[in-house]
Amino acid sequence: MEKYKTEIKWGFIFTAVMLLWMVIERLMGWHSENIDQHVYMTNIFAIPAIAVYVFALIDKRKNDYLGSMTWMQGFKCGVFITLVAAVLSPLAQLIIHTVISPDFFQNMIEYSVETGSVSRENAESTFNLSSYMVQGVIGTLVMGIITSAIVALFTKKRV
Repeated sequence: MEKYKTEIKWGFIFTAVMLLWMVIERLMGWHSENIDQHVYMTNIFAIPAIAVYVFALIDKRKNDYLGSMTWMQGFKCGVFITLVAAVLSPLAQLIIHTVISPDFFQNMIEYSVETGSVSRENAESTFNLSSYMVQGVIGTLVMGIITSAIVALFTKKRV
């Protein structure tokens, strides 16, 4: 595990940043009175998410690879960070939807039904904790692997 200390640290940092982002979303009203903006504004999280990967891979390159890192080393680091974040994702979803924003699902169901986007039945099957736990793990894995591949291109360095 010592070999993966950096990746584990950054997986936890990623999760903490995501939780902080959820607090910001709630404070901005994107989980309640401004829920109509949620679908767009939540995508801004890509900026801090990518930044975490950039800082993580730079940290790995500097402290574990003595300033030199190949694309494959960076990619593997990013994938391991992704795995840690994916494992933590269900717990993060639990915290988000029970502590940070306990009314989010009900608000999203009501908004979706009122706008005619989906039926109540479909909204209720989509906007619930178990669904978001599954979506969180899958989304973290897919986006984390893609982000790892791209960020590794920019953080590789030969000394």
